[in-house]
Amino acid sequence: MGLIVTLTLNPAIDRNLTVDRLVFEDRAYILATRESAGGRGINASHVIQSFGGETLAIATCGGKGGRRLEQFLLAGAFPVELVRVKNDIRTNVTIADRKGLAIKLNELGPPISAAEVARVERAVRARIKDVKWLMLCGSAPPGTPVDFYARLIHYARQLNVKTLLDTDGECVAPAIEAGPTVVTPNHQEAERLLNRALITGTHFLEAAERIRAMGAEQVVISLGARGAVGTAGAGMVEVLAPRVDILCPIGAGDALAAAFVWATAKGSGFADALRWGVAAGTASACLPGVSFATLEQTREVRQKVEVRSL
Repeated sequence: MGLIVTLTLNPAIDRNLTVDRLVFEDRAYILATRESAGGRGINASHVIQSFGGETLAIATCGGKGGRRLEQFLLAGAFPVELVRVKNDIRTNVTIADRKGLAIKLNELGPPISAAEVARVERAVRARIKDVKWLMLCGSAPPGTPVDFYARLIHYARQLNVKTLLDTDGECVAPAIEAGPTVVTPNHQEAERLLNRALITGTHFLEAAERIRAMGAEQVVISLGARGAVGTAGAGMVEVLAPRVDILCPIGAGDALAAAFVWATAKGSGFADALRWGVAAGTASACLPGVSFATLEQTREVRQKVEVRSL
């Protein structure tokens, strides 16, 4: 199926807290605490590797937090390439209770210099020759040029490398105009990109078409517990997630993007790959904290995922 390279430009130490309940103006008790390497690309590589795919995670790494990130990653099951930066990487906090309520608190991340951006770009360019996919995942730290992801997409297209764009902020629009293979915003990210509220099913379908018209070959809008909608230029697809007991939805979008690319790399068509993606996101949301479903858990949920052509 070929190597899948992920880029996490703004990684983090993820601190995950499980509490008895999330309520206003009253105390909650911490039941469990766990720390791990965080960032959308790192999460995607974790899922791809656990599904049996071949992946390489490229990420920045700096400061005391960066040393802890390196320890977490080197103890993992997939290869990594770390690009050294001066400033300490961020720490993100997720708080989830036993009823499925969750709060995600992210730091913006440290400023990155022009020289550091250039080192990251060189690392990516050197690693994506003869690979299948490049996944550009997560936010860009302060100081990142707005055309950074766009430049990488242009370069990947020259090499016939497929690209997935899963990010937010000022870098999004230029990157979409560069023509990624697929862009995967969630509900809120799609609203920010288009500067409009998306409420009804018709709104989401129109949003997917508008984003594709901006330059992306394929568009997937993840809708959490509702599943996802997508277009590959030949009609729309709605993928409905089954009803499940959600424990923590944080990270489900990362699992969706990773499973979509994994399935596509194995030869699945757009609709079937999106079915795998929704299954992975749903199965992961059923796990406590920020956790990711195995292939077996995903396969079980996939049997209950409904696909509709629109």
